[in-house]
Amino acid sequence: MNPHIEKLYKITTKQHRTIIGLMSGTSLDGLDIAVCEVSGAGLQTQCKVTHFATVDYDDATKEKILSVFSKDNVDLKYLTLLNPWIGTLHARLINEQLSKWQINHKNIDLIASHGQTIYHCPSSFHNITEFKNGTLQIGDGDHIAVETGIITISDFRQKHIAAGFEGAPLAQYGDYYLFADQQKNTLLLNIGGIANFTFIGKNHSINDIICSDIGPGNTLMDQYVRRHFNLNFDQNGELASKGVVSKELLSALMSLDFVEQPMPKTTGPELFNIDFLDSIIYDKKLQLSHYDILATLNELTACCIVTHINKIETSGKVEVLLSGGGAHNVTLTNKLKDKLTNNFEVVKLDNDGINTDSKEAVLFAVLANECVMSKSADEDTQGGLTMGKLSLPL
Repeated sequence: MNPHIEKLYKITTKQHRTIIGLMSGTSLDGLDIAVCEVSGAGLQTQCKVTHFATVDYDDATKEKILSVFSKDNVDLKYLTLLNPWIGTLHARLINEQLSKWQINHKNIDLIASHGQTIYHCPSSFHNITEFKNGTLQIGDGDHIAVETGIITISDFRQKHIAAGFEGAPLAQYGDYYLFADQQKNTLLLNIGGIANFTFIGKNHSINDIICSDIGPGNTLMDQYVRRHFNLNFDQNGELASKGVVSKELLSALMSLDFVEQPMPKTTGPELFNIDFLDSIIYDKKLQLSHYDILATLNELTACCIVTHINKIETSGKVEVLLSGGGAHNVTLTNKLKDKLTNNFEVVKLDNDGINTDSKEAVLFAVLANECVMSKSADEDTQGGLTMGKLSLPL
């Protein structure tokens, strides 16, 4: 028997597994690395984060990714070469971080790698009738496994698409396993590049929960700040707070078909991008300051989030747990608190090391745990939809 297959079997017999969850989102700010102690599976899943870090991408790495990110036309040779390069980069960052934490590689059971999304394309984004949904994440899992010596599970979104879904959001599985509560309603709101939420009502099964992308999170704000302020993001929403919301621009942005499409649905920077914003400003001949435009983009994110939350049928109080970079945008979070009714209590997520910054990486560690531990694709946990690509070290 291949020794790595034997090791994989032994991993499934352990009381708990040490899994590294990786996440690099559409904000392109860096790689989140979460070391998680995971036990059980499905609704019996328990997870504690023992170590977490976000390793920033340097400017050269960002430029490499941006050259192919959300673009209809790219250099195919460059993309082919970038895929293993990103995998090797992520492996190096893992190795360096484990060294800093003084963690022996042998004590890590699995790596769960989301990869770097470069194009997300549900059927609503294209008019090619013979094609359905598609998504592409780069950062080859085999390179991560070989360079770290750790069994790696990657490419989680393809199984979801193969099962007839859109490949996103996958948060519903980890959110449900970790946060389902028979005593209260919980809404997990992640404001990354794109905003998404998972609503888990009291006594909900996994088939009852609502999980959907709901519009732009930080992506439009980040793109605008990079271009006009030479910054990576609007710290605490301070720049947006200096502007005045343009009702005309906001109305045009909120009139997008996506906003009224039923949930669940997915979107990405392929729709919400600065070229699209420029075209609206040009067509309407708007004369706005950079601060006013940024204030309007901040308002757009808040309005999209609240519009979709208000579509949920709820009974009683709802705890809203914030995560993602947008959770640190004070201007944005204050708007959410003002716009939502008193039935919604908005707080930052912080539970056993699963917090605003680590949550997305943790969710992929949980998916990797399901990949090796779920008993059946047919049971209520729908474990089969969380399978990924298995990569063994040499």
